[in-house]
Amino acid sequence: MPRILVIEDEAAIRRVLVKILSEENDTYSVDEAEDGLKGIEILKKEDYDLVICDIKMPKMDGVEVLEACKKIKPEIPFVMISGHGDLDTAVNTMRLGAFDYISKPPDLNRLLTTVRNALDKKELVVENKILKKKVSKNYQMIGESDAISSIKEMIEKVAPTDARVLITGPNGTGKELVAHWIHEKSQRSSGTFIEVNCAAIPSELIESELFGHVKGAFTSAVKDRAGKFEAANNGTIFLDEIGDMSLSAQAKVLRALQESKISRVGTDKDIKVNVRVVAATNKDLKLEIEEGRFREDLYHRLAVILVKVPALNDRRDDIPLLIKHFAKKIASEQGSVPKIFSDKAIALLKEYDWTGNIRELRNVVERLIILGKPEVDVDDVKLFASK
Repeated sequence: MPRILVIEDEAAIRRVLVKILSEENDTYSVDEAEDGLKGIEILKKEDYDLVICDIKMPKMDGVEVLEACKKIKPEIPFVMISGHGDLDTAVNTMRLGAFDYISKPPDLNRLLTTVRNALDKKELVVENKILKKKVSKNYQMIGESDAISSIKEMIEKVAPTDARVLITGPNGTGKELVAHWIHEKSQRSSGTFIEVNCAAIPSELIESELFGHVKGAFTSAVKDRAGKFEAANNGTIFLDEIGDMSLSAQAKVLRALQESKISRVGTDKDIKVNVRVVAATNKDLKLEIEEGRFREDLYHRLAVILVKVPALNDRRDDIPLLIKHFAKKIASEQGSVPKIFSDKAIALLKEYDWTGNIRELRNVVERLIILGKPEVDVDDVKLFASK
């Protein structure tokens, strides 16, 4: 249940806000504080999903509350309430990290829409933080081959810039690892990393997923919803399998790249976004362009930097390192001691034709760990990893 804290010194307005939020959505848990000091005291002890805060208050004004909270719990979105004379200050709070501001007296529809959007954004930020905690451990580029070393060198040069990157390569080669590394080594690393698998989303829903929608835009649009581009604002959006994106969605992505603006499905209202786009595909986009399935102008916008991830068969010298890495990782996940692979077992695995690339190798290593002997040998490989 989302928890909302209302900080407002005028008792009448405070009661109205609490009443509106509680009656409109019985899934909201709403608490109140009569001034900024009390609000900060509560925020230090309790966790909230949203704070609605007045600007002009005695003891401690809303700007001070916002600044203090951003130091202790920066992920909590703030919606500021301002009188007519406070509008300049309200705009300034946006620069300090407030999600939005609402003028007094608050308009019911505007208030509820803003609350829903702020909670949606908070949910996406939390999901992303969970993902970021897993990134360093789960997304590692293992290998010392010339091909992988070249990619690592390129990332070191490209990541600190805002240049768009197009990553190509067969399925299962680790294109998403390259995207994560680019983000983590960029100046946007403190921002969100949003991943979208364009091939996994039905074509009729891809625009809503990327750009959001307003209530009533289509049958199942029961409320306003922010899209992935908004969620990635000041961060990075990774468009995986972009070769599968519909032409209409491609046109909107092109506009977002050209003008740094998007509009939600069902409205023409522009929303400014500051997003770095990293894309990936296993398709030959030049062939897709020739056959009319991909926009050439979008290709040139995306392919400022091209990174080609090699197939595992083209980097066989990395296989021993990958086997050791996967054996250790799988053992950690299973709470067991890592198994040793004999030199002959590794040599045999290096000879295999890895059509499924790194993804297939990991599956084979896991199978050998589960079914093989304490020290995995050639017999285990022949029995459980036969092609």
